[in-house]
This record gives sequence, structure tokens and C-alpha cells, in this order.
Amino acid sequence: MFPLLTDALLGLLSVEDVSTHAAALVYCAGTLKCLSANGSVLRRLLDKNFIGSARKLLQRLCSADATAAKAGQVLLQLTATLRNLANLPEARPLFVSLSVMSELCVVLRVHRHDTHVCTNVSRILSKLSSYPECLAALAQTPDCCRLFLDVLDQHHQKQDLVVRLLFILGNLAADSDASRLQLFLSDGAVATLLRLYDRYQCRAPPHQEDPPPTGEPPPPRERENEDVLVKLVRVLANMSVHPAVGSHLATDESCIQLLTETLELRSVSASEELMVNAAAAINNLSYYQEGSAALRRNRIAVAQLMMKLLLSSSRDAVLEAVRVYGNLSLHQDVRGFIMQHGVHRFMVTLLDSRSADVCLSACGVVTNLAVDPPNRRSLSLEGAAVKLVDCLRDLGAADWLLGGQICQALWNLGGGEALLGRRGRACLLRVLVTLSDEDEALKWVENDDLRDFHKACWEMEFLPAAQRLMKTLQPLERTDEEEESSNLREEKAARDGTTAPPAGGRRDCSETEAGGGTTAFR
Repeated sequence: MFPLLTDALLGLLSVEDVSTHAAALVYCAGTLKCLSANGSVLRRLLDKNFIGSARKLLQRLCSADATAAKAGQVLLQLTATLRNLANLPEARPLFVSLSVMSELCVVLRVHRHDTHVCTNVSRILSKLSSYPECLAALAQTPDCCRLFLDVLDQHHQKQDLVVRLLFILGNLAADSDASRLQLFLSDGAVATLLRLYDRYQCRAPPHQEDPPPTGEPPPPRERENEDVLVKLVRVLANMSVHPAVGSHLATDESCIQLLTETLELRSVSASEELMVNAAAAINNLSYYQEGSAALRRNRIAVAQLMMKLLLSSSRDAVLEAVRVYGNLSLHQDVRGFIMQHGVHRFMVTLLDSRSADVCLSACGVVTNLAVDPPNRRSLSLEGAAVKLVDCLRDLGAADWLLGGQICQALWNLGGGEALLGRRGRACLLRVLVTLSDEDEALKWVENDDLRDFHKACWEMEFLPAAQRLMKTLQPLERTDEEEESSNLREEKAARDGTTAPPAGGRRDCSETEAGGGTTAFR
């Protein structure tokens, strides 16, 4: 029965004219929508080229001859069926090859006043934008970012629509620099996003002095607002990966204020995803802090806020906080804050995390802290050098950027022997010699393409720093008496509060500092 019924309905859908038989089309499309909830029927619709027929009908419904009211009723049913089809992996290539997403953008433009149609279209596009081939096709649609921003501004109070459109924009901004720039250059893009941010920022009423208990789930209305903010802040974070966009947003007082306010108002335990996204946005913007008066004025406050994330049980929150410290610790006042509040101890502890991402970010902070001579002794007392050697031995060969950063951190700390002792120095030298041998370093990479990539990273990121560090370790061969004398001198230096002289000199701050970089959220 179902095959005959669906075939008959598809036939009607293809020939009926909306201007004369609108009611028939509404019932026909509505019946197909209900039937498409059945998996077998859904696949039959796919086999019978429903997507191609729907595309032609979308074009007819958006023509000048179709009245908005009649067309809207048909579109509501038709787009609901297309949303069900978007769940099928085998349907997605047809959405791309038939340019259905471009037609859906036309529907959104023509029927932007109909919130129900807009919501259905946003449901389809948000689903499809999660897949690379569909996202690439959507990015090629002219002015799609401007269109989404216009609809956001017009229907800012409709949260389910806003969340989906922001999700689409976040995916586009995560995809490529071209999409980031297209979004940024869309007329009024930043103003629209920040205006929306301000509307949905949940602030306590003036009479409410005490915030809600941390860790307690927010009430339903606030949860809905938070869903919007999670997606919106992700858009800002992903946009700011582009240098032109990031340097502009970093100077925007409203943007910085809203992000820091989010971090102040919420806790990781109750709003983890939002806090992580806000920290990621701050991290990306702090990469461009040199030209930003707003960030210069607020960097100590931001460093203080990052402690909320650093002390949480969320690995993602900790990682984003460390990345922010990596960028902010380029400045001496922030390095002073880190040492004064014991944040450096967390950085040293995180070197034991066995995670390459966490170790790289923590190592960058240690590298920057070690630029200041007074900090080197504190870091040494926490065992930073030993942990760095362990990290290099365990993770260096799998991540040459991390390996090079570890060598730079050890260099800034003063080389090897004064920090590690004779045995530790010998261990470090063995690791460096092994990792500096091309055959040994790359022997585990079997794929030729990957081997070329790893070799390039090894040559650029690791080898120069490793060779420079080895030169400070190789010349010294001492007797037991000299070793004992050296140990006594080190103990005396520790008691007197002085640091052991560095081996081989040290670069100045501009050459040795390490930032956290920028990150796009998928």
C-alpha cells in the first residue's frame, strides 16, 4: 500500500500548481511528511528522487506567482520531509549535487518573516553543515552569512531558530579562513552578534546580591539563554582565528567586556561548555593583544578569572585556561601574577599529564616564566626540569612541536647540569642524541606521506632547538670530586636564594617567549 500511495503523492507534488491547487499541495506534502517518519518510506522517497522533485517545487514556491501565505503552508510540510531525509547518509550527496542548500537559502530569504519556515530550513542546514561536503557547498552560496545574520536580527527572540543559525555560522567559521572573512565582512556582522550576546547574557537583577549556588543547574529560561551563548561564543572564537578578524575583535571593548562578564557570572561546574568556549575566545583574542588596549587593561583580571577554570575538574577547561596563560605570560605583570598566586606549580604538575596538548600548553607557560631570572629557581624547586625531560622522553617523538618547546623551556631554565645533576644531564643528552638521529626519530612512521610531514616538523620545530641545547650539555666531563663540589655549590645557592649560572647563555625575551596560539572549535 505505502509504495502505491507515495508514488501517487509524488506525482501530485510534481504537477500541481500552488496558485490554483494550494490546498491539495498542502495535504499532499503533509501526508508525505507524516509517512517519512517510517524508515522504509523515507528510503523509497529517496529512491523516487523526492529531493529532485522538492527542489523544483521550492523554486515554484519562491516565484513571484506564489502568494506567501499559500506557499508558506506547503513549505512547512515540504521542509519537514527534507529534514527527515537529511538524516540519511546516502541522501547528503544529492543535497550537494542538486544545489538544494542554495535553494533553501532562497526560501529563507523570501520567507524570512515566517518563523516556522525559517526554523525548518535552519533545522535542515544545521544538520547538513555538520558534514564537510555539505558545509563546503553551503560556504559557496553567495551572501549566506549575511542572510543568516539578517534572520538572527529579525527573530532574535526565537531561541530555537537562533541556536540553529548560530550553529551553522559556527561551523562555517570553523571551516576555513575564507568563511571567517566572509562572515566578518558581512555588513554589520560584529554589531549583530554582540547585540545578540548582550540580549542573552544572563545578569542577576540589581537587587540580587548573591549569585545562585555554583554547580546548581540553571532554571529552564536561563538554560535556553545559555544554549544561545554557547553557540554564539563559539562563532566569535572561530572567527577570531583569522588575523584580520581576531585583531579587530581584540580591540572591541564590548566584545572583551561581554566575554569577561560571562566568565565572572558563571562556574565551570554549572556551565562547562560555555566557560570553555569563552576561554577559547579569550585565548584567540589574546594572541593579538599587542594592539588591544582593552586586553592590556584587563589581562590581570583575565588571569584571575582563568584560575576558576584551572581549579576545576574539567580537562577541557584546564586546557583552555593554560592556553590563555600561554599568551598572557608574554607580559611581565602576568608572569608576576602567576608566580605570586602559585599558578606556576599547576603548570609544572601538568607536565605529568601524559597529554601532548596539555603538556605543550603548560610547557609554553614555563618557557615564558623562565625568561625572568628570579622565576627559574622557583620552577627548579618544583622539579620543572626533571618533568620536562620525562615529557620529552615519553612524548617528544610523537609531537615535534612539543619536543622543540621542551628544549626551549630547558634552555630558558639554564641548560641541563645545574638543574638536573650529572645523571639527569646524561639522561637528557641520551634522549636528545636519539631524537636528533633522523632514522631513529622517524622509524615508527610507516606511511610515506606522513613521514614527509613528520620529517618537515622534526627539521623545523625540533632539531634546531635540540642541537642548541646539546651544545650546552656535551663539553663537561667531571670527576666524582668535582660532582660533589658542584652539588655543594647548588645546595648553598638554594639556601642563599641565588640561581646557578646558566650554561651557554640565553636569548632575550622576544626570541624565547611562547604563546598559546589560536584554536578553532569544530
